[in-house]
Amino acid sequence: MRKIPMLLLASAVFLWSAAAFAADGMIQLQSPYSVEQTVERFVDTAESKGLTIFARVDHAAGAAKAGLDLRPTTVVIFGNPKAGTPFMQCAQTVGIDLPMKMLIWKDANGQVWLGYNDPSYIATRHDVEDCPAVEPIDKALASVAETTVKIDEDKSQ
Repeated sequence: MRKIPMLLLASAVFLWSAAAFAADGMIQLQSPYSVEQTVERFVDTAESKGLTIFARVDHAAGAAKAGLDLRPTTVVIFGNPKAGTPFMQCAQTVGIDLPMKMLIWKDANGQVWLGYNDPSYIATRHDVEDCPAVEPIDKALASVAETTVKIDEDKSQ
């Protein structure tokens, strides 16, 4: 009889801890490359698709200047007005989430990740779930992200 409450408690703790590490509305892909390589691959891929790179923010470098340690963590700010403007036409408040950002970081286990805000989540946040701009943005971001972390067949041998 005591096993069931303990099992339920253990299950609840596991589910709570798993949820605590998930970022709502963020799509995350593992990268087989270093943070620096992943950033460069993303920038190259994004520019080849006509996206503008507005800035790179090296959070680890900022932390070091403040005398603090932070594993490699970089945000690349990018966009394309032809895609972003129609999204903002659905709700101008979407502008707080644009331009888009790609976060590339190394976790505590040494795994590199690439993550970005899910356009559908942004649409829900701004109550414009039916905005026609969301699907093309979603497809474009997925393509750029997947290309960035894809293992180059010709270089992996």
